[in-house]
Amino acid sequence: MSENLFDNLLHVKSLFRDRRALSHAFNPQKLPHRRDEISALVNNLVEALRGHAPSNMNLYGRPGSGKTAVTRFVCRDLESKGAAEGCNISTVEINCRNIDTKYRVLAEIGNRLAEEGDDMIPFTGWPSDKVFNRVRARMQARGGVHVIVLDEIDHLVKKGKEGDDLLYSLTSLNIGLLDSAFCCVIGISNDLAFTEMLDPRVQSRLAPIDVVFSPYNAAQLEDVLRPRAYRGIMDDALDEAVIPLCAALAAKEDGDARRALDLLRISVQQAEQSEVSIVGINHVRQAQNQLEFDQITPTIQNLPLQQKLVLFSIIINEKNGLSNISTGEVYGTYELACNNAGERPLTSRRVSSLIRGLDMAGIITAKTTSRGRHGMSKRINTCLPPSFDALHVMRSAEPVMDGVVDARYRLQNKL
Repeated sequence: MSENLFDNLLHVKSLFRDRRALSHAFNPQKLPHRRDEISALVNNLVEALRGHAPSNMNLYGRPGSGKTAVTRFVCRDLESKGAAEGCNISTVEINCRNIDTKYRVLAEIGNRLAEEGDDMIPFTGWPSDKVFNRVRARMQARGGVHVIVLDEIDHLVKKGKEGDDLLYSLTSLNIGLLDSAFCCVIGISNDLAFTEMLDPRVQSRLAPIDVVFSPYNAAQLEDVLRPRAYRGIMDDALDEAVIPLCAALAAKEDGDARRALDLLRISVQQAEQSEVSIVGINHVRQAQNQLEFDQITPTIQNLPLQQKLVLFSIIINEKNGLSNISTGEVYGTYELACNNAGERPLTSRRVSSLIRGLDMAGIITAKTTSRGRHGMSKRINTCLPPSFDALHVMRSAEPVMDGVVDARYRLQNKL
């Protein structure tokens, strides 16, 4: 009988005790350093246990600051307490990056509220008002309080009318459309300014309580990681410097707890692949490099062609010895790159907007500085790992980039 490819690995002792404890989806029993944020939600949602409608809420903060984890943590206890007190409370969480239209959000809510024997709302095909009426009827039939959590709500709002129409419909439920039930909307967003994109009438109806989640610092991230590591990793499998290093690296990137968990989990995987019994700081460094490549590669691959041409123009200037590159220097190279790609160059104003997009994606830094009487200018630099070949990634994703990369350019040299 031939040897199976998995035989050897199955007999290796794993360094993981419970791998799920290091995943993003794991719901811990305690959330360190989020007492104030938890208190804000609890003090509002307690109204549901009193039979009243809680206020709508908006939760803001950088990715990995605990917004979703805190909301799930509070909603879990809210439902549990409601069941113990005989209160009918239901919570529905929807990620608006995955479910991104008014129809699909309402259909998802309606299907989550379905009782035995209820028809499922189809993925598409019904008029929107029919879907909304079905949601309203199911809320009314259940009674009590329905907490609708819209994670990454800014993704839906940025689509324009979809976000306005959905929030207008949901906030209208408590204004005469329900008489034995209430609805509360909790929006979760990375964008502090997303409500500015809403129609003023929707803003007025929403009237939310705002809660801002500050990023974790390194010491706080250690407190987040240690109980997860205790549950998820075998005893004595971690060098004592591993958790502090994971926390410090994640703290440098806006205090992202997900990043810290990913670093720790992949560090353990690296140690297992090396067939060693202790995870060391070298494994954390390997995990850091892997994460950077895993995240940056698809981001650059999926850039529109014009943005790839702008990024190419920045990179090729850096390769020629320039740093703190100006927008004008980028634009001059960009025009040449467009000619080599057979593309019509965009205006300098539009290219400035594409540069801002690359800055927001974390691929470059573009700092605006004053040049005195000459006005404002940007100082542009890439922030890609030294060993990362962005030109190769762009060529493999966009065949037209072959001619762009292979062409010769007359550029300003470093003085």
